[in-house]
Amino acid sequence: MFLSVFDMFKVGVGPSSSHTIGPMVAAARFLDHLRAQPFQVAGLRASLHGSLAFTGVGHATDRAVILGLAGFRADDYDAARAEAELTRIATDHCVSPEGLGALKFHPKDDLQFDYGPALPGHANGMILRGTDAQGDVITQVTYYSIGGGFVLTEAELAAGKDTDNGPPIPFPFHSADEMLQMAATSGKSIAGMKRANELSRMPDADLDRGLARIWEVMNTCIDRGLTTDGTLPGGLKVRRRAKGIYDALMAERGMNLTAPHTINDYMSTYAMAVNEENAAGGQVVTAPTNGAAGVVPATIRYWLDHVPGATASRVPEFLLTAAAIGGLIKFNASISGAECGCQAEVGSASAMAAGGLAAVLGGTPEQIENAAEIALEHHLGMTCDPVKGLVQVPCIERNGLGAIKAVSAASLAMRGDGQHLVSLDVAIETMRQTGVDMSEKYKETALGGLAVNVPNC
Repeated sequence: MFLSVFDMFKVGVGPSSSHTIGPMVAAARFLDHLRAQPFQVAGLRASLHGSLAFTGVGHATDRAVILGLAGFRADDYDAARAEAELTRIATDHCVSPEGLGALKFHPKDDLQFDYGPALPGHANGMILRGTDAQGDVITQVTYYSIGGGFVLTEAELAAGKDTDNGPPIPFPFHSADEMLQMAATSGKSIAGMKRANELSRMPDADLDRGLARIWEVMNTCIDRGLTTDGTLPGGLKVRRRAKGIYDALMAERGMNLTAPHTINDYMSTYAMAVNEENAAGGQVVTAPTNGAAGVVPATIRYWLDHVPGATASRVPEFLLTAAAIGGLIKFNASISGAECGCQAEVGSASAMAAGGLAAVLGGTPEQIENAAEIALEHHLGMTCDPVKGLVQVPCIERNGLGAIKAVSAASLAMRGDGQHLVSLDVAIETMRQTGVDMSEKYKETALGGLAVNVPNC
């Protein structure tokens, strides 16, 4: 299955790609389903299952479903208009998506959190229903939010991964080993092969424009987070820290007071800035998920601001390389915290960032693969245990450490020749197996780990 760079990097809204963006996407798809029916529905209902139920409120899943059924989309989200619409829906008990008229929907009665067993297809399941004037269900579709904002219907999930119906791509690698073999045969870099694959599906100008927008949104998000303070929503009273740390770092410049390891503070602060914005419901880029959205942009910003010779003209090369690595992880394992724990989110993001950084540092395909493997290997087993179901603790700081690991992994790989014992394919498969074995309470349910050992108020 071909996964575009714009599948791995999507402009969206916080706090969660699987629990906020995914449900909003599913709602939009359900509206399209209704528009295609020969009958008219009079009302809507929704039920959330598995992780979507257990941590849905903390991840704003309820808001996402309501707004999605009202016609809102994550990629052009208007926060002020959304708040006004939520207030209206709570009063009028109806939504009015384009082309479907006014549909009865009372959030209190028609949006159900089902805390029973998860649906069989995935930990993040939801069922959307259309009703007639009497309130009887006349159509329904089951959707699964499988991580990173990707959504599949029950039928699509059952059909398997290889459901790409687009034109053939020139470099169809499905494993890191195939990727390295194709690079050796073609003489192209990983980014060069990824670019060729993208150009088989879109014009060159669209690709460049899209990549520029991805970095613009990422960088703007960092800047917003570095200049905004206050307390994050959700009840934990977590203070924003990125601005204070960054201001202190700026004040210390040129004073000969800083130790070499202070560079880690810069990396952490860039990542924390993004994830504080995400936790506040701001605009972010899934990279590959919202919970891990800070790692890739922080690593790029570190490279641009602190590495001699770095130039913004090579950011597309970084993004294309990172997307190639992320695509392999998603295809062969998972990028979903609800499926494989945080190793699948921050671990995947760190591997993507490490590969991207190695690429712009001049690494060979073998060194890039080695960098990604090192980063992923040393996140294996990481659980997803958000306190109060919020993407705040431990998620925000965890992105900073993911960026630091990415830079360290790239640096180690660049010191070698790319030959190493554990391959990226082995690390990916190990991550998948570890996720299968991991207790469900450590998979974004807030039922284990820090989520039950830290007071929620």
